[in-house]
Amino acid sequence: MKVLITGIDGYSGWPLALHLLRRGHEVVGIDNFVTRKRVKEVGSWSATPIGSFAKRQEAVDRLLGKKITFYKGDMTKFPFVVDVLRREKPDTIVHLAEQRSAPYSMIDVDHAVRTQVENITGTLHLLYAIREATPESHLVKMGTMGEYGTPNVDIPEGFFEIDYNGKHDRLPFPRQAGSWYHWSKVFDSGDVMFATKIWNLKSTDVMQGIIYGTRTPEITDDALLTRFDFDETWGTALNRFAVEAVLGLPITPYGKGGQVRGFIALEDSMQSLRLAVENPAKSGEYRVFNQFDAAYTINDLAELTHRVARDLGLNPRIEHPPDPRVEAEQHYYNPIHENLPALGYKRSRNLEEVLREIFKDLIRFRRRLEKRRHVVMPTVDWRQGDNTASLGARHSGGPAAPTPPTASEDPSRTPA
Repeated sequence: MKVLITGIDGYSGWPLALHLLRRGHEVVGIDNFVTRKRVKEVGSWSATPIGSFAKRQEAVDRLLGKKITFYKGDMTKFPFVVDVLRREKPDTIVHLAEQRSAPYSMIDVDHAVRTQVENITGTLHLLYAIREATPESHLVKMGTMGEYGTPNVDIPEGFFEIDYNGKHDRLPFPRQAGSWYHWSKVFDSGDVMFATKIWNLKSTDVMQGIIYGTRTPEITDDALLTRFDFDETWGTALNRFAVEAVLGLPITPYGKGGQVRGFIALEDSMQSLRLAVENPAKSGEYRVFNQFDAAYTINDLAELTHRVARDLGLNPRIEHPPDPRVEAEQHYYNPIHENLPALGYKRSRNLEEVLREIFKDLIRFRRRLEKRRHVVMPTVDWRQGDNTASLGARHSGGPAAPTPPTASEDPSRTPA
């Protein structure tokens, strides 16, 4: 099967390419490397050193005996998108090429607009390109569990049955997104559902939980490492906690720490996406997979990180800074996830096992972390309309400038 991965240079896109290659699939990739530039914009870099994409391709050829066909370009340029589809005619398209940071989208009006325009435009371009060039292709779009918010009822997989005023229907479950980024993903889901209906497409919307980990079975050499972000803008809570422990900083769950989210190991996220690829939707079918293994409170993550760190000879403490986000800090949370297990999904490793592996890698790259220890604590406040001054003062001594979406060259000639 030929699989096109948009956003192939990213945290999920790169290990997915390796995973699919090992399974015997042909992989084509698209990226414009803007995440590398935007992480640099906020004064950070990947904890794991990653080379240029050309070096990554060389490593795949040398270590795996495989090749990746690559197109550098921007999903907001429709002629580029449709040209790639006409040339490659992929069986499946895994769409990961979107601005993925909620804090980044909350910096100011420019970052909010850029996030929504780029994400929604890229998805619409891809949908129209599929209709025009490869209508039989199966679209697997990366959504997010954050689309649902934290309702005080169980969260189904996309749709629910409702009785209202004597009538019955099956409707999309209401979305309650918590950032401009998450709202862009809600709009994406609506667009994919609508396009599937009117054009008889095949689509799978993967509501992704928070991914954790530095490795998959395919990452057997440092040359194959995926990126690992840890700053307050691009890193997850667990990533930040582990880095804080390694650097001797306080582990900082925001607010009361009772926020609950769904989590999944990087290796198992790749398994889930591969199952979606290898078991395509039917023509005219829009289906939703909730993709996570278990739900944890932020305090659960902090306490586990604290315990594992102490086992490794580190001595962190836990502190609770004010929550910069507008969110319920204690709430009900019970999403349903049955569709992927029905396709054969099985959890590979538990959180503690993967966290110990994360620590092993972070300790190896501690010198890289030391050089960016100032980017961990929050500066982006959801309640403010403009965070550029505080963000710029923290990261670069001046206002943070927005980054254009397309780079003229791969910016990672040195490790990112």
